[in-house]
Amino acid sequence: MEKVIEAYTGVTTQGKKSRTPAKMDVWLTATGVVLALFMMGHMLFVSTILLGKDVMHAVTKAFELDFIFEGGIPAVVSFFVLAITIVFIIHAILGLRKFPTSYKTYIKIKEHAKMMKHNDTSMWMFQWISGLIMMFAAMIHLFIMFTQPQNIGPFGSAYRVVEDHMWLLYVVLLICVEIHGSVGLYRAAMKWGWFDGENPKATRAKMLKVKKLLSVVFLTLGVVTLLAYIKIGLENDIAPGQKYQPTNSSKIINN
Repeated sequence: MEKVIEAYTGVTTQGKKSRTPAKMDVWLTATGVVLALFMMGHMLFVSTILLGKDVMHAVTKAFELDFIFEGGIPAVVSFFVLAITIVFIIHAILGLRKFPTSYKTYIKIKEHAKMMKHNDTSMWMFQWISGLIMMFAAMIHLFIMFTQPQNIGPFGSAYRVVEDHMWLLYVVLLICVEIHGSVGLYRAAMKWGWFDGENPKATRAKMLKVKKLLSVVFLTLGVVTLLAYIKIGLENDIAPGQKYQPTNSSKIINN
């Protein structure tokens, strides 16, 4: 009964303001930071293709624990993807609280943002719009990675990008994820005052520059990386399930 009263009034039975919204904000920030840092690491991983197919293949095998189990175990990647998916779902559910609940509410927010002409408010609007897109687009990618971890690699990834036309999805994800992540980190730092120091206003200006730099760097890296996979897919006659053969190997292994 106490929870019911708190849900309807926002006040506990002791007459105190409910701390639940604040706790949810903490968890929203925590899961968001985890996902943002993961996406930075993920971009660095997939961009190893720019260092050569052998390098990308070696890194992929390292994630499969090839240094412990000969040949690697792709299921290890599935387990990791499952963990990230759970964090993603929790973050999405918590983020739904911030979404406009009706068209009327959306119009109010939109007009308020136009009237204020405030960067942080505009960035917040992109947060929930990009978040809504990712609730669908990211789950497609996560499902494929979870069910087909054996097809992660120079040839498998290139085949998926070109032959399965996944480049369309990846372009959408690149824009939404990279900017959503950098904006999220910036807004979290501002909201919780992690780096305020003695001059919060000056810190805000510096953090905004860092946010813009992160967006430019990772978007550029993402585009160049996607083009590299497209190039590999177009230049090689890759069969479904074909694995990349490192230069020190003697044959191509097929599923």
